[in-house]
Amino acid sequence: MKILVAMDSYKGSLTSLEAGMAVKTGIERAGGQLEAQVWPLADGGEGTLEALLYGLSGQKIPVTVTGPLGLPVRTFYGIVPDRKMAVIETAAAAGLALVPEEKRNPLFTTTYGVGEMIADALQRGCRQFVLGLGGSATSDGGMGMLQALGFRFLDKNGAQLPSPGSGMRLHEIESVDASGALPKIGGCDFHIACDVKNPLYGENGAACVFAPQKGANEEAVLLLDQGLRAYAEAVCRCTGKDAASLPGAGAAGGLGYAFFAFLNGKPEKGIDLVLDTLGLGERIAAADYVVTGEGRTDAQTVMGKAPEGIARLAKKYGKKVIVLSGSAGDGAQACNRAGMDAVFSILREPVSVKEAMKKETAVKNLEWTAEQVFRLLK
Repeated sequence: MKILVAMDSYKGSLTSLEAGMAVKTGIERAGGQLEAQVWPLADGGEGTLEALLYGLSGQKIPVTVTGPLGLPVRTFYGIVPDRKMAVIETAAAAGLALVPEEKRNPLFTTTYGVGEMIADALQRGCRQFVLGLGGSATSDGGMGMLQALGFRFLDKNGAQLPSPGSGMRLHEIESVDASGALPKIGGCDFHIACDVKNPLYGENGAACVFAPQKGANEEAVLLLDQGLRAYAEAVCRCTGKDAASLPGAGAAGGLGYAFFAFLNGKPEKGIDLVLDTLGLGERIAAADYVVTGEGRTDAQTVMGKAPEGIARLAKKYGKKVIVLSGSAGDGAQACNRAGMDAVFSILREPVSVKEAMKKETAVKNLEWTAEQVFRLLK
């Protein structure tokens, strides 16, 4: 019997790979002719880089780039050389975790470092890009990223705005000059893991919805929203492209918009992008059972999370899907209707949340539950 194990991470407890290996150990303890293969999984957010590099035999590339506050940060992205592919997480260069809480204000943060990572990958021969937009500290509309790639933003007097650009400078943009953009950028494909549908500006836009989470007060939100609108109008005048209302344009403080308007980026559902890139369909077709899971399974699981995506793909091949989760909350029954044949909570006795989330506890519980399930199925 062949079992494909594709677990999402147990956030704050286990990585996707650690969870998968615990399940594999439990399956092997069940005895019989059981063969488990582990594939790390992510939904386009945290853990996507590790999942894709592991699954595609890629490598991490350490780099020093401009962080969200304009200061150097040491970080990394990934490349898959045989595919000429780069895998970049926005948060690695422009993430909220890189900004001390007392300094969080998206008026003054930049995505410049994201552009520097793209430029570095271009020099290494990459032409395919997979980008996760989650966790940013920014609301600069991707202005900083574009500057790092050679685009110039000009004010009403034709003067070039300084870089790295931030949300504070958006309202000054009168025109955009793409003549200095890196020559090879036009021949690249950008696949954007983007599950949010927000437009660039307006009451559902990047500033109004997300900027408060990044430290913006009411005044800053208003300035950012006005700036993003002025920015989009300037881009439309110069390029004829009106991408501000596209679903996902407001992702990562408008970084999605920059990819759509300037780099022909393609927004894709995060989990589907990961599954397609890994080519898991063929591996699922060869399996007898699929095991997936996450830290908590509830009604939100069917709203595009990793287990929902893997179950949807597995059903195309008529495969049974087993979910092993840290806990099963209200609404978990919706998972059965979404193609997850059985959902199990791995908790074995009453414990505190803190205790349940300890790595050693979670590993033991996953191993034991997986063993018990496959003792029945072997």
